[in-house]
Amino acid sequence: MLFLQHFRIKLEHRQANILDHQTAIKSAVILPLVIHEGQPSLLFEVRSQDLKGQPGEICFPGGHIEENDASPQEAALRETCEELGIKKEHLAVWGPLDVLVTPFQLILYPFVCEIKEGTRIIPNSEVDHVFYVPLSFLLNTQPLIYQMGVKIIPAENFPFQLIQNGKAYNWRTGNYPVYFYLYENYIIWGLTARIVAHFLEVIKSS
Repeated sequence: MLFLQHFRIKLEHRQANILDHQTAIKSAVILPLVIHEGQPSLLFEVRSQDLKGQPGEICFPGGHIEENDASPQEAALRETCEELGIKKEHLAVWGPLDVLVTPFQLILYPFVCEIKEGTRIIPNSEVDHVFYVPLSFLLNTQPLIYQMGVKIIPAENFPFQLIQNGKAYNWRTGNYPVYFYLYENYIIWGLTARIVAHFLEVIKSS
């Protein structure tokens, strides 16, 4: 039937995406690999205390994906160059890590990238300072993992009369793991630590 054939063709050539991604906040970050004091290390930023959002927190370079960004990777590279005061030619992209979808409408695209030796880093005003953690430390350190509960809270106008058992409906709950790495006087936690743990899982398995 031509009617069904039309839909089949549409599906055969369709690229799957993340459902409801249009309503999510989409960000992209770079895990910057550098040689620091002779050791392969990851670079981290400490956000400026003058920022409205998450001042003083530890993160990777990156930020929101803008409409004019060609891809999440391009957004991550753009933000990294702005924040670290470097140029795109100073970076060598190794590849993507898994996309992280959070319960609070954030989709995060992480990429592993090497900052070429000899690159001078001049952080902009969004960055208080940067620091480096040797890969050897991270590879030999187990993260601390704590659980946070996640539950559904229906809106006041939710139509309970339309669902089985109404207000007594047995909503599913879940656990959300929160990761921590402690290095010297720095506490790396949350999404940044989760991405670090995933990166280490990938390189250990390869």
